[in-house]
Amino acid sequence: MPQSFKFIVLILLCFVSGAQAQNRSPKFKVIAFFTAKNDKAHISFVREANEWFPKMAAKYHFSYDSTSNWSHLNADFLANYQVVVFFDTRPEAPEQRAAFQKYMENGGAWMGFHFAAFALTPSAYPQNWDWYHNEFIGAGSYKSNTWRPTPAILRVANRKHPATKKLPVTFKSAPNEWYRWTNDLKSNPDINILVSIDSTSFPLGTGPKPHEIWHSGYYPVVWTNKKYRMLYLNMGHNDIDYEHKTHKELSSSFSSDDQNQLLINGLLWLGSGRK
Repeated sequence: MPQSFKFIVLILLCFVSGAQAQNRSPKFKVIAFFTAKNDKAHISFVREANEWFPKMAAKYHFSYDSTSNWSHLNADFLANYQVVVFFDTRPEAPEQRAAFQKYMENGGAWMGFHFAAFALTPSAYPQNWDWYHNEFIGAGSYKSNTWRPTPAILRVANRKHPATKKLPVTFKSAPNEWYRWTNDLKSNPDINILVSIDSTSFPLGTGPKPHEIWHSGYYPVVWTNKKYRMLYLNMGHNDIDYEHKTHKELSSSFSSDDQNQLLINGLLWLGSGRK
């Protein structure tokens, strides 16, 4: 066979192989919901997330879409996706809440960040959805937070879970505003705490208010509910220059390699269809 012919055949094989790779069906499909209207720290996180997740989709061969239209939270739309992500809020309309609950009870998967679990009565986001806050996430209502957003040393509580597999025992997070909750997650048999704040993080926060600095305690920050395919992560609040009113971004929620690995591990686990 002439060398020129062999070269042409090789080029054709490479072209076919590349076309097949491009046309390969994604392993799973992700849809992320967000609001990104109120807190600039949350808006900053959503912007970063909508840049980071498409890169991960290309690398790990899943598809990624995002929308701020919460009316898409219905059975017909959700049937196209294997994983739902809430970046910064929750659905408010009764029909959207009912559709999401049914999606999860029928085997759908969910990843939620930071403010997606927030509920405080009275506030713009009161605790008026018992299934979501008490049964599904399990945290109940927001109780307090650290300030300013700072990194923490996090401890992996369960190293056997796919989301935390191969992570170091402790690692440094990206800067974040950390929440505590009204419910004791340790006492809930359905909750599997994966990551908590390590005691070496204390004091955590810089104030200026004394109650915004934590000196002791047990604070879960990543967990699952064994009844569902779900993963909640308390991360998702960037540091913003509010004091000088520049509103400049002072941190990134994707600046920790170990934390990023936790996110992608968790997403791949959710997309795999395994509980």
